Parts: sequence; structure tokens; C-alpha cells
Amino acid sequence: MVNQDGAAAPAVRVSKLGYVGFVTPDLDRLVEYYTQVLGFSLVDFSPQGAFVTTGTDHHCVVLTPGEAHARSVVGYEVFEDLADAQRRLSDLGYPVQRRTDIGPGTPDVLVLTEPETGVELHLMTSQDPSGAEGTAPLRPTKLGHVAAFTPDLAPTQAFYQDVLGFKWSDTVGDFFVFLRCNADHHAANFMASRKRTGMHHVAYEMRDPNHLITVLDHLAKHGYRLHWGPGRHGPGHNLFTYHKDPDGNTIELFTQIDQVVDEAKGYWEPRPWHETYPMGPRTWEVDIATVNQWGIVNEQELDH
Repeated sequence: MVNQDGAAAPAVRVSKLGYVGFVTPDLDRLVEYYTQVLGFSLVDFSPQGAFVTTGTDHHCVVLTPGEAHARSVVGYEVFEDLADAQRRLSDLGYPVQRRTDIGPGTPDVLVLTEPETGVELHLMTSQDPSGAEGTAPLRPTKLGHVAAFTPDLAPTQAFYQDVLGFKWSDTVGDFFVFLRCNADHHAANFMASRKRTGMHHVAYEMRDPNHLITVLDHLAKHGYRLHWGPGRHGPGHNLFTYHKDPDGNTIELFTQIDQVVDEAKGYWEPRPWHETYPMGPRTWEVDIATVNQWGIVNEQELDH
């Protein structure tokens, strides 16, 4: 199968990031953090795990008890019929299973393994509804993106673009890539590293700067302090803050991320803080303004 330009079409086309999983040594503590501190809605809970959401999807975060492991699983929604997607993935040599026992809210899922990292990926056409009503004052609008380390950037980027249909958004130097599956600047980003593994951070979107400030005040009241931010990234141009959850995972709360409203034009919707007009995907230099346009750098973010 090829595109109109003659290039090979991806096996599947991811439409959005669905959920991310965390294994936690203290399930009750992490459930309390997500529901009482970040305002997520608890949809399903048992000693085997908890499912929390920010909106109409059954869940966007899965919490299971065990030895701490961030980004234990990542779920994506796809456009394709699952039978067709399974065939295409199998034809490319990727072992894939179709399962109905993954958990509540996801009755039909394709399971495969992310190359280079071994993380389990779930592909589905949709989730069951969560039943959550309205917009809570604190609750983020959605799960925005998940960033991870990979030992080799090129094959990871190729897998996401050539197999899952992601598009390239930006690269920092030769070690940090941002990939999108819809209008948002990135849903997945990867940092090449030979000494660090696992998740870099998980990010939840806030409605606007006022919403972000409100939640930061709520975090402070519960004893959670920022370890970086507020600031504005170069790639994606989102306002960002970072803090640690009770397990020590890095959590980004952000707003104002770049949008591609017309893929045919191929540039970000113009914003006053953009460096050029129009502004499209690019390779950024490794400098202070790239990491944070406001000039304050967390050195750990450049340590790969």
C-alpha cells in the first residue's frame, strides 16, 4: 500500500493518545494523588488496579500495584479496523495479539511491543464512555503526551512514523524528537540515551494559563513543589511546569501547545511568541532558548 506521493503508507494510523500505565508500590496513595490533587475522575477501582480519566474516555491513566514502573503500557486509538490493522502489522513482521481481556473500557485491543524499549502498546478504535460528567475545576482537559528514553532514536522514530503513522514535528539536536498523530504538536517524544531508560515525563493539558495557575496553587497546598517552570518551551511553545508525583515520576502540566490546523500547509497556527512566520517543523539547536524561551534551565533536562 502506498500514498499518493509514492511513499509506503503506514500499517496503521494513530488518531490520538489514549492512555498510559503506571505500576505503583502504593496504589491507594497514587489514586489519591490523581483524584484529590489533580482532580481526575475515578472510573473503576479494585485491588488489581485503578482507572482514572479526565473526560469521556473510560480512562487515560491505568494504575496497577507492584514494583514502581512508569510508562508500563501506552494505549493509542487508531482509524483502522482492528482486523485489517492486525494483518498489516503481521505482514510487516510485528508480532501482534488481539485480546478482549485487557481491562474495563477496552473490550477489543491489539497488543504489540514497542521496538528498542520493550514497552507494551495497545491499539484500539475507541474506549467505552467513562460516565464522568462536566468539567471539574481542577481536572486537566486531557492526557497530552508521554516522553520516554530510547537507546537508539532512529529506529524508534521510524517505527512511529512508518508503522503507526505519526508525523515529525521537531527535533532538538540529534537526540530529542517530537512526533504528532493529530493537530497537537506532539503526543509522543523520545530522547536518545545510553544511560537512562524508561519514562522521561508524562504531560497533562490545562485549559489556559489561569487553569494552570489554579492547579499549581492546589499542588502547593498539598505539599507538591515545582522542580522546573513555569516557562515556555521552544519546540511546541507550550507553557510548562514540572513536579514529581508520589512515586517520583515527572509530571508536566502545560497549556498553549502548538497546533497544526492544516496539514496541507504544514506549519503551526501562528502565535505571538513564534520565532518565524510561518513556523513549521525544524531541527533546533541545543541552547537555553530551545529548552525554555524564558531562560531558566533545568540541567537534568539536557542530561541524556
